[in-house]
Amino acid sequence: MTWSTRELAELAGTTVNTIRHYHALGLMEVPERGYNGYKHYGVHDLIRLIRIRRLVTLGVPLAKICEVSEADENSSETLRAVDEELAASVHRLQRSRADIATILRERAPADAPAGFESAASHLSQADTSILHVYTRLFDDGAMADLKRMVEVDAQSEALTREIDSLLSDADDQQRQRLAEQLAPGLVRNLIDYPWLNDPAQRLTRNRRRATQTLIEAVVALYNPAQLDVFARAGALAQEQLRADSAAPPEAVTVGCTDRSSRGRAA
Repeated sequence: MTWSTRELAELAGTTVNTIRHYHALGLMEVPERGYNGYKHYGVHDLIRLIRIRRLVTLGVPLAKICEVSEADENSSETLRAVDEELAASVHRLQRSRADIATILRERAPADAPAGFESAASHLSQADTSILHVYTRLFDDGAMADLKRMVEVDAQSEALTREIDSLLSDADDQQRQRLAEQLAPGLVRNLIDYPWLNDPAQRLTRNRRRATQTLIEAVVALYNPAQLDVFARAGALAQEQLRADSAAPPEAVTVGCTDRSSRGRAA
């Protein structure tokens, strides 16, 4: 008994295009055609196709099908490699499910930066965007630190909202006031996370290119008044740190227990 390509596909639970693809890759021999010009497949073709589909179901790449199906000494090694890839895939899926559960529980945006779901509802669009950029540039330790900063920052929503709504033409007095409110949190972050003084040491990419990316992202996401506030707050924080380091140990104080900060490393 013989079958047409369509009949063979139905028997094996696949498609005509899949069979044609296997022919093109050399995984299946192209059978002879009948007098009517149609291919005619036999039992051996069916078995070969079912075997291929079984290996594909196991996750074996098409490029490795031949060596696995021939059961040579490399087949076990190939299967072990496939198993490692599947284990990694399972881990990624489990992590995705955990992230989705957190997003649903926290009612966070679906595209919230990984690890920041619990604080995402308190972040502005600009802050969310810059964190997305950070995830591609900083190592895991730095991102864990940034997460802690953001979680503390979420407790100071009033300051966060005021900075987020700051207009480009905000006057000098308003900029200075916001910078002075922001500075104590920056001081605390610089003490708790010394790498913020030299963020480049925590980059996972080429230092020059990553630094340029950070600069361009910050400039693109925040208006001139906001950038001015950040610069002023940074200068005030550094001034406070210098003053504390110069003072006698018993006289050193941070000056404020409020740890809120924008948590920006750029």
